[in-house]
Amino acid sequence: MTTRTQVAIIGAGPSGLLLGQLLHKAGIDTVILERQTADYVRGRIRAGILEQVTVDLLKEAGVGERVQREGIVHHSIELVFAGTRHPIDVHGLTGGKVVTAYGQTELTRDLMDARQGLGLPTVYEAADVSVHDFDADKPMVRYRKDGVEHTVQCDFVAGCDGFHGVSRATVKDRITEFERVYPFGWLGVLADVPPASPHAIVYGNSDRGFSLCSMRSLTRSRYYVQCPLDDKVEDWSDKRFWDELRLRLDPGLAGKVITGPSIEKSIAPLRSFVAEPMRFGRLFLAGDAAHIVPPTGAKGLNLAATDVKYLSGAFIEHYRDRSAAGIDTYSQRALRRIWKAERFSWWLTNLMHRFPDTQGFGQRVQEAELDYLVHSRAASTALAENYVGLPL
Repeated sequence: MTTRTQVAIIGAGPSGLLLGQLLHKAGIDTVILERQTADYVRGRIRAGILEQVTVDLLKEAGVGERVQREGIVHHSIELVFAGTRHPIDVHGLTGGKVVTAYGQTELTRDLMDARQGLGLPTVYEAADVSVHDFDADKPMVRYRKDGVEHTVQCDFVAGCDGFHGVSRATVKDRITEFERVYPFGWLGVLADVPPASPHAIVYGNSDRGFSLCSMRSLTRSRYYVQCPLDDKVEDWSDKRFWDELRLRLDPGLAGKVITGPSIEKSIAPLRSFVAEPMRFGRLFLAGDAAHIVPPTGAKGLNLAATDVKYLSGAFIEHYRDRSAAGIDTYSQRALRRIWKAERFSWWLTNLMHRFPDTQGFGQRVQEAELDYLVHSRAASTALAENYVGLPL
């Protein structure tokens, strides 16, 4: 069976769905192919801090109403080290910019509901997806659904299918990969409890390791502690987790932590990864298919959104103005911003975590840098500017 569309999008995560929504608003036809079920996509638990550029892009796509109504705006972040908590006024230091706490699960739900409500084609459980003739004028994407072979003929293919997807694998011999793997993981717990700090995200540095106090809403919290990569989730009871989290915070905040049964608990490895370039003829990579950042600094989802902004603009320019300028510069523009975010996430990860060689001297150097950071307006401003998102 053969169908025709203008842009075939592989992957129904936030980047693929957002791209589809923006292109629809511009009158461009799309088909989205996703190997997982809709329930699986809707239930994935991921990040939850949105830069203003991401919120603005959701509004532009027509799906910003709920994030504006239910998202929790944060004007500051807090850094804990040497047993003391220090606020960083990101709103004041950046001339009024903020970040918004809104779970990626909710964002995905908004995008899925919008696409379904418009009757736009999304194929879930698409098996054996493959990309063909992307160096020619008329690329194709093939897949199998319910035992039937399908071909999608298109003008462009957008690979939004993540690190393990077929898009990057298709061009693996034509890309240069840059990677750094970190020697620890994050043990994360999601619980239906009020956040310890409802007005700020809290990053903790201690001689026991990193900690993070985040939130999804005023009644649901997400907490993390650094742990060895070979730890097992089943070795971490809820009690052990809450006890360890408190030990890594300042006494004031530790006393505000409300505990409860975990509704999700997992250990995630940390890595920095970039694939260059991001365009191959008429195949384009976006989001995790092209780059991964450590969750420190909350840049992953936001980087994917800015990729989509550049890519949607390039496609719209192609169809509306018959110009290839946006397409030809997509990879360069996206990578310039990606590497700045990679640098920030790498720096913050190195600053806040305990590494195997962080003994004595290393811990004191971290604390000295943190002390300088919170007492220098210039250093605090640099942190704040990167945290809320650099200009496009």
